[in-house]
Amino acid sequence: MAKENNKKIFLWSGPRNISTALMYSFAQRSDTFVVDEPLYGHYLSHSSAKPFHPGAEEILSKMETDGKKVVEGMIGPQQKPVAFFKNMSHHLIQLDWQFMTAGANIILTRNPEEMLLSFSKVIGQPGMDDVGYAMQWKLMEYLQTMQLPFVVIDAKKVLLNPEGQLRKLCDFLSLPFKEDMLNWDKGPIPEDGVWAKYWYNNVHLSTGFQRYEKKEMVFPKQLLPLLRECQPIYDRLVKHAL
Repeated sequence: MAKENNKKIFLWSGPRNISTALMYSFAQRSDTFVVDEPLYGHYLSHSSAKPFHPGAEEILSKMETDGKKVVEGMIGPQQKPVAFFKNMSHHLIQLDWQFMTAGANIILTRNPEEMLLSFSKVIGQPGMDDVGYAMQWKLMEYLQTMQLPFVVIDAKKVLLNPEGQLRKLCDFLSLPFKEDMLNWDKGPIPEDGVWAKYWYNNVHLSTGFQRYEKKEMVFPKQLLPLLRECQPIYDRLVKHAL
């Protein structure tokens, strides 16, 4: 039965930012119901991204594409005392952000050099609208202006110290930390979006947060202009990180 008085957590991530691992972590909590990118259909139907996203037609056929209806679902009663909504920040296009007052907001970011290397393996020539940094900065300014509770977390810090970062995050959320959040069974979970087969291979092979290792790779020249756009935004965001 849906619960009226549940806590709502809105995660606003960029792609390839360990957001799926964080969703799996919260899915291990018996008190928490997780939802995977509920605004993805809205984003694909209101942007020019559809031709570049694998499985776009299937996503659009199976998801609600009216963002207002999705938001109504997010702020309404949920199945468990805590509801965790994993979202991409760039999915916030053409929406009224007032709904963020209904819960706690988390901005999850990652060093753009590492993120772009990972993202470009699936989408070869991304732009700023695809990677979310500008939207994350706009979102942080909005949350500050509206005096809404939010926190910034950095993917690298989580991988270097999962328990420490999760404890800090749970303190911010006024939730008890649970050891179960550190590990999960290998393979998919029922809450995975239909796009999991294109994006979640590493998480499906994992049983917890993977240890941070800097990858020694040559950065693609064609992505250098985008990196130069993203880096200063990330540098400003991460100053507010746990």
